[in-house]
Amino acid sequence: MSNSQNTSTRRNFLISGAALATTTACGNGVSSGGASRIDTRVSQTVQHMYAQYPGTRDLAQKAVGMLVMPLITEAGFGIGGSFGRGALQINGATVDYYSAASGSFGLQIGAKQFAHVLFFMTNESLYDFRNSHGWAAGADLEYAVSDQGGDISTDTTTVLSPVIAVIFGQAGLHIGASLEGTKYTRIIP
Repeated sequence: MSNSQNTSTRRNFLISGAALATTTACGNGVSSGGASRIDTRVSQTVQHMYAQYPGTRDLAQKAVGMLVMPLITEAGFGIGGSFGRGALQINGATVDYYSAASGSFGLQIGAKQFAHVLFFMTNESLYDFRNSHGWAAGADLEYAVSDQGGDISTDTTTVLSPVIAVIFGQAGLHIGASLEGTKYTRIIP
């Protein structure tokens, strides 16, 4: 082996080692504690929801799955967007992690943070959600709303809907916001 080939091999080895060390130092999310942070926030959010809106317990018992998004941050000034991370629970156990993101353009100004839970009321709606490559909330999403007593009210039409959204814990002001167009994507935290 010539001296130039030997030097080139050493250089490639050193560059490869440096690249591996850099990649390892950056962290790829695996074993980073992201899942445990999301799990803690999801648990706290569900307990808060049950305490503030006892009617959601009934929804949870009837649902085949719940996507819990503990914190969505949304901001906009003409052009807006939102982002958050949460977990899909079936029978009270986390089965997958998801991010929620949206972008929008139009009449909007301000920023806010909120939590929301999607209740999947049918096996088909849960199956469609879990097997899509990025599920988007559409206009057919039904919302359970807070009545004047602070409880969540649902009518017969809402209970028969395949997916019901409950939005709560709002902080801040944002005009013109909804879950419509929000895209949910499975992640590895």
